[in-house]
Amino acid sequence: MHVVNINHTLKAIKSSTIADFIRVEDKDIIITTNNVSSGSDLQEIEKYVKNSLFSNADKVLLARLSQSKSYLKIVGIPFISKKTNSCISSDKIEDILKNNHLFNNIIFTSKPCIIKVSSKSDMAII
Repeated sequence: MHVVNINHTLKAIKSSTIADFIRVEDKDIIITTNNVSSGSDLQEIEKYVKNSLFSNADKVLLARLSQSKSYLKIVGIPFISKKTNSCISSDKIEDILKNNHLFNNIIFTSKPCIIKVSSKSDMAII
């Protein structure tokens, strides 16, 4: 619901930016967008967050762009989970990565994308 409201706010200022999703973790709110947000986009998003997501707006310190965004391609992952006999979920992949020491202090800006290698394959690319 918040994504829809943020997009209405951005549309009202005639921005081409669209919010894809929001994730709230501990003290952080991560909002991914379709492109790099301008200063006015960030101001509108910050106003929305302060007015809608927090009862104490003083706790919202600063809206800022990501420090960097990197992509990681993981190959050789089974597409079907042996435990559940269903397709592996992006939440499960995210849990595995978060519990790996290599990914300490990394904040995911979007859900992992899972693609089946081919229609006849039982492997996935993350």
